[in-house]
Amino acid sequence: MIIKGSCHCKAVRFTVESGHPYPFALCYCSICRKTAGGGGYAINLGARFASLSVEGADSVRVYRAKIADSDGNLVASSLERRFCGQCGSALWCWDPRWPDLVHPFASAIDTDLPVPPERTHLMLGSKASWVVPQVEENDKTFAEYPDESLAEWHERLGLVADGQT
Repeated sequence: MIIKGSCHCKAVRFTVESGHPYPFALCYCSICRKTAGGGGYAINLGARFASLSVEGADSVRVYRAKIADSDGNLVASSLERRFCGQCGSALWCWDPRWPDLVHPFASAIDTDLPVPPERTHLMLGSKASWVVPQVEENDKTFAEYPDESLAEWHERLGLVADGQT
C-alpha cells in the first residue's frame, strides 16, 4: 500500500510503501508521548525505507533522544525521529540497526488507513499518570515491549498488504 503523509504546514510531504499499514501499536514511553503523543501515546506504522520519497527534505530535522545505557549514563539513541523544522510535526522514525525499515507516525499520514481489529498498548510502565489507556476487549497490554513485532502482528491477523511479508 502506498501511504502519503505530510507535516501540518505542508513544508514536508512524503510517500512510502507499506506492507504493514495498520496503526496497531500505541506507545506510551516518555519519548513518544512528549515528541508526538497527543493522547499520551504515539502510533507508528511499518514501511520500506527504500521506498521513502520526500518533498521538502530541507525542512526535515532529526532528534535523537538521550537514553540511559547499561551503566546509567545518558547517551544518544540510535533511533532518529524525523520532524518538520518549521511546524514541529513528527514525521517518521528510522534506526540504522534496521536500515530497511522506516516507521511513519500515523498522525502524519494523509492516506486513509485501515482500522485495526485490535491494538497493542506498549510501554505502559512509563505512561503519564494522567493517561487512561482505552484498552478494548481484544487489545494486548505490555509494561514494556510487546511479545510480537509489527510484522508478526499483521501476519497473525492476516493483514499483510499486497501479499507482502
